[in-house]
Amino acid sequence: MTIPVWDYRPELEEERAEIHDAVDTVLDSGRLVLGASLQAFEREFADYHGAGHCVGVDNGTNALVLALRALGVGPGDEVITVAHTAVPTVIAIDAVGARPVLVDVREDHLIDPGQVAAAVTERTRVVLPVHLYGRCADMTALRRIADEHGLRIVEDCAQATGARHDGHLAGTLGDLATFSFYPTKVLGGFGDGGAVLTGDAGLAEEIRSLRFYGMKERYYTLRTPAYNSRLDDLHAEILRRRLRRLDGYLARRRAVAARYAEGLADTGLVLPDRGADDEHAYHLYVVRHPDRDRIVEAVRAEGVGVGIHYPWPVHTMTGFAHLGYAAGSLPVTERLSREVFSLPMYPTLTTDQQDRVIEVLRKVVSAG
Repeated sequence: MTIPVWDYRPELEEERAEIHDAVDTVLDSGRLVLGASLQAFEREFADYHGAGHCVGVDNGTNALVLALRALGVGPGDEVITVAHTAVPTVIAIDAVGARPVLVDVREDHLIDPGQVAAAVTERTRVVLPVHLYGRCADMTALRRIADEHGLRIVEDCAQATGARHDGHLAGTLGDLATFSFYPTKVLGGFGDGGAVLTGDAGLAEEIRSLRFYGMKERYYTLRTPAYNSRLDDLHAEILRRRLRRLDGYLARRRAVAARYAEGLADTGLVLPDRGADDEHAYHLYVVRHPDRDRIVEAVRAEGVGVGIHYPWPVHTMTGFAHLGYAAGSLPVTERLSREVFSLPMYPTLTTDQQDRVIEVLRKVVSAG
């Protein structure tokens, strides 16, 4: 594509010297795993959020698995979440042996608190909202529901680093929060990575053990069987450097979003809703149109990259057929999956590139 939907290379050119210095720092340290760079990143990421504890792990999927395990979630338990998400959200619930209970989303793509309240049973242990595309779910309403029923909240912040709800950063509104540092993310590395954030020292200690086979770190005494889920120091040191740029990334993403909003306002596309009390992180800039497939094909033919996040709701996938959700059971989710597509969105997207995206979209949409 002439204009890709995502491209890390311009950012790499801006930061190449810092990345090389990060690599040299770790190589010169003599410690590649569970060393000073990881400890420093954990402290700095927690401080950025005003949270007590951060535990670096190997990816965002395992961050969810470890968070659920730390809460004691397992067979016989239920976790309420959405089907309008990337599959790791639901895979993590399945991985600990719990049952994913899937509820519909609102028109803004986010979990519907009313449906959450209706889905609570005596087996419900956790509500797992997804802050999709970079916007926070309605955590005020979800917190009220969780407190009323004695439930825990695990925030899936994979796409929402730096987003805010009612002035509070994503990841600081639940009992535990999980993050992904996959390269496409708002705070992305140059490989896989993730973290769990919490204000509870006991939960943080439990996750530190679970990421290290279930042992106390550096001591060969098994407490409970687990796996190797550590974030290595090389990625941690790179993330330290990029964390210092996070506010700049967010500002540039929001500027790109504002330019799209102005240029596409009268096209018939449904544009992202920032929310009156929210600050969107714009991990993705997702628009909607009933004629999505025609538009996507035509736009790509013009050399503009677009993505679809996500074309198939989780409950319609063969791998989750055992959950028993029939077609039509989550009508808003299913309709959105037929209409959504993502425009190019990254901090180094130029105004010329954006103008071209806008020009092509205006032409293609009006041709329908």
